[in-house]
Amino acid sequence: MTMDSTLRWALPQLFAGQAQKELFHNEALARIDMLLHGAVESADQDEPPASPAVGACWIVAAGAGGAWEGQDGALACWTEGGWRFAAPREGLSLWVADRGHAMRHDGAHWEDCAVRADGFYVGGERVVGAAAAAIADPAGGATVDMEARSALAAILGALRTHGLIAT
Repeated sequence: MTMDSTLRWALPQLFAGQAQKELFHNEALARIDMLLHGAVESADQDEPPASPAVGACWIVAAGAGGAWEGQDGALACWTEGGWRFAAPREGLSLWVADRGHAMRHDGAHWEDCAVRADGFYVGGERVVGAAAAAIADPAGGATVDMEARSALAAILGALRTHGLIAT
């Protein structure tokens, strides 16, 4: 069985005796270029920008209209020949300039990546943020419990080692 496009990214394939092979080859190069760049301007626009720069890309937001109608979630890239679209595949990860972090496609939806400039996220909740101020080791007090102090010192040491609190 002969296929006319690749399975993963639907890149047009060439055939022996095919007329105007350069058109198919150039289309494949344009799609490769938009996928290999790995960065988009935004994932929050549902309308194409008025005057995009050639080579600029977006993740099309839900409810898209205009030239993007019917392309929700797709990668849209402005080229000299107009808009080109690529359907995302599971595992595709792109840097999103206006968010300042990457987004990853899970096979059904785009998700913000866990590692961001302001911390580490699990299930959309920030679980690790910027390092907190230093915490002094336990000292003083009327009753000294060496086992408790030892445990607290170990916890504080681990937090310092991982950069969660200052030393």
